[in-house]
Amino acid sequence: QVQPVESGGGLVQAGGSLRLSCAASGRTFSTYAWGWFRQAPGKEREFVAAINWSGSSTYYADFMKGRFTISRDFAKNTVYLQMNSLKPEDTAVYYCAVKRGGTDYRAAEYDSWGQGTQVTVSS
Repeated sequence: QVQPVESGGGLVQAGGSLRLSCAASGRTFSTYAWGWFRQAPGKEREFVAAINWSGSSTYYADFMKGRFTISRDFAKNTVYLQMNSLKPEDTAVYYCAVKRGGTDYRAAEYDSWGQGTQVTVSS
């Protein structure tokens, strides 16, 4: 069982940047795809980005328009979400999740979830 643990959230002004980290504990880092999702108050959880096991394939939600980048570091068993040009509407709890197989935008396809990290963007 692979268990994700997020970190790196915080308070940032609009236009600023944050890098979220998702560390993996468990049996193996390879053969799993990783995703980032977010949930704002009163809204449903939505897909942000995903990366496959090798890092060769990434998948982004349209709303990001090139502002966010997902990457992974095999040596550190960690996946990152670099967020630039942040907007107040990016305020949410960000979750990291893992699944077997390829990337997917559907939350229901993911097997393990982290506890989430709060990102707050002030105007």
